[in-house]
Amino acid sequence: MVKAKTVKKVKKVATKAVKEVKVEKVVKGPKVVLEDDKQKIIDKFGQKKGDTGSPEVQAALLSLKIDKLAEHLEINKKDNHSRRGLLKVIAKRRRILNYLEKLDEKRYKKLIKEIGLKK
Repeated sequence: MVKAKTVKKVKKVATKAVKEVKVEKVVKGPKVVLEDDKQKIIDKFGQKKGDTGSPEVQAALLSLKIDKLAEHLEINKKDNHSRRGLLKVIAKRRRILNYLEKLDEKRYKKLIKEIGLKK
């Protein structure tokens, strides 16, 4: 027969382990775009250090976000809320690319080639 103290200890340890797992999931939850990836894109496409506002950087960051959301939707086919978010991000990237094309076609073509988009 198992002693009551042992049962209490086991329950306490099990509860603590479950809480740690829950906290870990909250803290390490899946981010759409990681900071390291963002910084690499900013360094690569920015016109100067810390340039986050240029259309090239914005379009490249949105492309990364689109890739991550597309991966998520391949796994979770019924997630229509994320699908709508993906469509919004795609439309925003399209607007930025249209703006860049009107602004400077040479920069636009270079960006399209580096990102790997058709056109």
